[in-house]
Amino acid sequence: MSSPKGTVVLAYSGGLDTSCILVWLKEQGYDVVAYLANIGQKEDFEAARKKALALGAKKVYIEDVCREFVEEFIWPAVQANAVYEDRYLLGTALARPCIARGLVEVAQKEGAQHVAHGATGKGNDQVRFELTCYALCPSIKVRQPGGFPFNTDARGRASP
Repeated sequence: MSSPKGTVVLAYSGGLDTSCILVWLKEQGYDVVAYLANIGQKEDFEAARKKALALGAKKVYIEDVCREFVEEFIWPAVQANAVYEDRYLLGTALARPCIARGLVEVAQKEGAQHVAHGATGKGNDQVRFELTCYALCPSIKVRQPGGFPFNTDARGRASP
């Protein structure tokens, strides 16, 4: 294990990707705080909490953001007729900034300098997570394997 590098707040789902990332972050020397956002999905949040703790998370936050997701993200999108290619509703695209906002709030509460997520560079979710985090807290650092570019600051520059 590496020397202590501080605390990272991970957008955690309890699935394979974020569970592996939690362990990877621990191996890199970070203390990990897991953040689960309930945006209305059917999920066993208690099982995810237990799994995160068993994998080494020092703390787990589970936040119900259903109301703000609907009122501050879904409803404005419906009012704007935000539909992709005249048929695809943007539920997942809208969820990422909502989740990232909670991620940053927990990072600030915990005094964490880092956040992480399980989105990869092959889709737009990485951009949605990271740009929201940078917009809300320009000094935050994103730590996540598999993404591209890896470990950048708010201006897109590589960071150590």
